[in-house]
Amino acid sequence: MAKKFFSARTNARQRTLQALYQWQITKQNIQLIESQFFEEEDMAKVDVPYFKKLLHEIPKELKNIDSSFVGFLDRDISQLDLIELVILRIGSYELKYCPDVPFKVVINESVELAKRFGAEKSHKYVNSILDKLANNK
Repeated sequence: MAKKFFSARTNARQRTLQALYQWQITKQNIQLIESQFFEEEDMAKVDVPYFKKLLHEIPKELKNIDSSFVGFLDRDISQLDLIELVILRIGSYELKYCPDVPFKVVINESVELAKRFGAEKSHKYVNSILDKLANNK
């Protein structure tokens, strides 16, 4: 079976998803989580500056990020699956604060994260929310 190629940015998003999930569950300090990732995870094929940017900036902008997509949800934000929530936060952050990343790339990358780590049909939900957000910027 052929090995799937993932870009350094894709890997950065995946590691960010894992790190922010850990942060949400454990409430550990972001710096501590970052240190653990560099000690325990293979970061060789990761866009490290992008990983650090996402990991540190998303928690700082959490209220702004959440408020950008909460109006498109069909349920209360507290009812979202934690993986979906973190993916929506990453995608929303990129749509709002990373103008160099095309919105189609942001949505596609978020959908792929949801397919890989989320519940069975979470990718459709993530796609729907981020598409609405991108079209209402």
